[in-house]
Amino acid sequence: MTAPLHKLLLAVCASASLCLTGCRLPTEAEMAGTTVRRAEPAGPQGLYAGAGELNVPFRSTSINNIARLLGGLDGNGHNSFAYHQQAMDRLWLSHENRGSAVRDWAASEISDLQAARCLFYPFSGPDFLFAHELFPHADTYILCGLEPAEPLPDLGTLSSDEIGYGLSGLREALTSIMQAGYFVTKDMRSDLQATRFRGTLPILLTFLVRTGNTVESVDIVGLDGSGNVVLTGTHNGSAPGLLIRFRTGYGSSKRLFYFRQDLSNGPLKPGGSFLTFVSKQGYPPALVKSASYLMHEDNFSVIRSYLLRTSRGIVQDPSGVPYRDLASSGHALTLYGNYQGTLGIFNQQQPDLVRAYQSGLHPVKPISFGFGYLYYPSNTSIIVARRR
Repeated sequence: MTAPLHKLLLAVCASASLCLTGCRLPTEAEMAGTTVRRAEPAGPQGLYAGAGELNVPFRSTSINNIARLLGGLDGNGHNSFAYHQQAMDRLWLSHENRGSAVRDWAASEISDLQAARCLFYPFSGPDFLFAHELFPHADTYILCGLEPAEPLPDLGTLSSDEIGYGLSGLREALTSIMQAGYFVTKDMRSDLQATRFRGTLPILLTFLVRTGNTVESVDIVGLDGSGNVVLTGTHNGSAPGLLIRFRTGYGSSKRLFYFRQDLSNGPLKPGGSFLTFVSKQGYPPALVKSASYLMHEDNFSVIRSYLLRTSRGIVQDPSGVPYRDLASSGHALTLYGNYQGTLGIFNQQQPDLVRAYQSGLHPVKPISFGFGYLYYPSNTSIIVARRR
């Protein structure tokens, strides 16, 4: 790389507050069947200043260091790190008993679905944690939610107080999923948007390094009308999606997509770009957890029908596809736990699912951990649906 080009790319990344991300163009081979087209020039506030200079790739070397700082693994000299490390270690331990049980259960009960190369996790927000616990062998993860995807700030421009406050907000955002197993979405948005570490990216990076991975790059991406991934820029500070490339402790290269995607019927179209992109990954199995019972509503019939028609299997709690639709779809169902109804704040109690647990209509097996909103083993429920 020539010196002027190197300086130009550094300046472009800095101007877009992206100096901590990998400013590079993915190759078609790396995308494993997903077509990648060169992004159009995005202007001075975008990812790139001009398409003519994009023939030479550039990658930041600091993104994994920042991820390790966020995850409480490496302080890199920051004053706020010692307390953050101790607090993150405590949070991780609060999850690990459940996490170990989840991993053991998944290896025993859904090993056939784990063999898929891709996992689709609608309504996930930034929950890479349970995606990894349940599907550790996938090489592509597709997550989506309404939470924004924003670039990281340049830590060199932040004061020690701003970094410390950002780390504190990150811990607050992680507390519910570490302890109860799900995000409280409203609280998570409030905790993160109040600091300079905004959106889903800090949480995703934290989960990636805490689960033993090395982050190699982060790209801002979108989808074209044919469901192909394209590099793009931000709009009003937020990105349509993120592509995070990472490497496991065993050296395997993997990728994580997070898209800011409204899954209600208006924005989500049958045959539209988002669902076309998912289908191009081989009609992957789906994970649905703590999804606010949205697919019980008529306004979410598109995503509900898509999962029932195309997913090779669905692993979910009762907040996902209604039991009545799973039972009538022809899927083979296995029930786990002891469902007695959901939390009182929800109206979707599913008495037919209670009867299914009691009637022996489907195999029912015990589990030793809570899952989703029902985080006590005594009343939790997991439903595994497989296409016949």
